[in-house]
Amino acid sequence: MTALPERPEVAPSPPGPRRYPPPRHPLELERLALAKAGRRVSVVVPARDEAPTVGQVVRALEGLRRGSRSVPALVDEVLVVDDGSQDATARAAEEAGAQVVRSPRPQGKGGAMRLGVAASSGDLCVFLDADLREFDPLVVAGLLRPLLEDRGVWLVKPRYDRTLGGRSGEGGRVTELTAKPLFALLFPELLAVDQPLAGETAAPRAVLETLGLAEGYAVEVALLIDVASRAGLGALAEVDLGRRVHRNRPLAELRPQAEEVARTILQRAALAGRPLG
Repeated sequence: MTALPERPEVAPSPPGPRRYPPPRHPLELERLALAKAGRRVSVVVPARDEAPTVGQVVRALEGLRRGSRSVPALVDEVLVVDDGSQDATARAAEEAGAQVVRSPRPQGKGGAMRLGVAASSGDLCVFLDADLREFDPLVVAGLLRPLLEDRGVWLVKPRYDRTLGGRSGEGGRVTELTAKPLFALLFPELLAVDQPLAGETAAPRAVLETLGLAEGYAVEVALLIDVASRAGLGALAEVDLGRRVHRNRPLAELRPQAEEVARTILQRAALAGRPLG
């Protein structure tokens, strides 16, 4: 197991996650690729029944994986974890050029992410959702930048506008109606994090192996709480990614996810002895 990144010595002022601007011109890819300094980068895409979109996500990453004469490869491998799909997710991912890891049985999102990390070789891991639409590969460069430029960063999260039916700010219902109200009561410092449940995230392998990845849909919020508790908000970084478009699910599918998130936050609060605010 590789060593954990150094804990930040000085918290940002005002205290909170380190903020990074959106990824800009593709020419920045060369600078970031050189900043890898021998480190390997793995992109892991957990997927279940995402055949319509997973292929376009993988194909968009091919330029980062192959590089060019002038720009070294920023990404060393792309893995799609097929978590018990009933559709052609695995075939679509393979045809697009990804290495596919098949789960022997449905693991849930946290279990799929663990399988992906175990099968990968990267020192730095980037996670992407398979249902992203209008995907720009510069998202990966944006998520990697804090890890490549600052060895004290343990976890990178995105900032973006979630839409619902074309309406700005109306998406992310589990985030806005479950996670953030519970943060206000139990972890008010984490209200500084714009998208605590975002599937687009990045971290050093050492952090993932040491802190672990929780079960199910609550994996992102559990990792966020664990990193902040262990290393402080200064170990978090946020990258402005503008507007993200995901598949919006009906409320009937969101209720189990909301329950998982609520249970995880309450369990972490109990373990930390956090009083109800």
